Amino acid sequence: MAYTTINDPSVYFQTTLYTGNGGTQSVTNGGNSNLQPDWLWIKDRDDTYKHILVDSVRGATKHISSNSNAVEVTNTANVTSFASNGFALSSDGNVNANNDKYAAWQWKANGQGSSNTNGSINTTYTSANTTAGFSIVAFTGTGSNATVGHGLGVTPSMIIVKNLSVTQEWAVYHASLGATKYLELNLTGASGTASNRWNNTSPTNSVFSVGSDASVNGSSNNIIAYCFAEKQGYSKFGSYAGNNNADGAFVYTGFSPAFLMVKRYGGGTQNWLIYDNKRNPFNLTSLNLKPNATTADATNNGVDLLSNGFKFRSNDGDSNGYSDGYIYMAFAEHPFTSSTGTPVTAR
Repeated sequence: MAYTTINDPSVYFQTTLYTGNGGTQSVTNGGNSNLQPDWLWIKDRDDTYKHILVDSVRGATKHISSNSNAVEVTNTANVTSFASNGFALSSDGNVNANNDKYAAWQWKANGQGSSNTNGSINTTYTSANTTAGFSIVAFTGTGSNATVGHGLGVTPSMIIVKNLSVTQEWAVYHASLGATKYLELNLTGASGTASNRWNNTSPTNSVFSVGSDASVNGSSNNIIAYCFAEKQGYSKFGSYAGNNNADGAFVYTGFSPAFLMVKRYGGGTQNWLIYDNKRNPFNLTSLNLKPNATTADATNNGVDLLSNGFKFRSNDGDSNGYSDGYIYMAFAEHPFTSSTGTPVTAR
């Protein structure tokens, strides 16, 4: 049996909860205090403020929103900087309204990174953490079919792309759907079929492909991509079939999830959902936020986050109402089995 190479996932991913103060504040991570985030995603849990996504490649003051197709915005009253053990905020209500509760999801890449020349497009920056299987890729689009270096050294299972320069929907590649299909992070629609997103070409261990669509490769536009590769015991990107039953199917991940994002990809329109083990430290995990919407914490679509996977306890259509399939993205609280083969205590 192959065991995980990441015994402490908090080195590479953490959820941090904090309360806004309406002024300025520094938010410090718990667990492993050495996590300086390279990708930071913040959502107000009490109010209908937008999602704020910033990263170390573009700079802390430049944000985009998962619930919007809008261009990148520079706002010095929002996130102001990254710290060695967290991040600093100013007074903007999206991240620091007085007495509002917030969730901050954070991933570790490799700082600003450097240019990658593996693809037909030379990236401006590729910030790659090969241990954790996560990279942030910035490049200038060409408007023509192209390849882009992701820096992971293994094939990514999920890629989330946003055009920063012009109004365009988000584009999501997921290995469970393949390179002919795409989802849109800011919308509720089912997966679409088109060759102009991923050029009908699956990623390799060095590059991912983009077509001519402006959402992923607009000519002379600035594009950002977040790339994820599976790491045993730390991350998993897969699919499951819903059963429209409060006793949902068990989905094996090989670890106790600290973060779970799901989306129905079949017919119809359903929300994206995000769960974590900090807002609900014990099962049933019911609190969820929607990447495609500004809504506050909701309590439907309950799920059990188990020692080696997850199991939905609702027949709501967003998570388990249909048999035509859902994709998911999960990161670990701790592996089911450590690198030495020692079982880890269940949740």
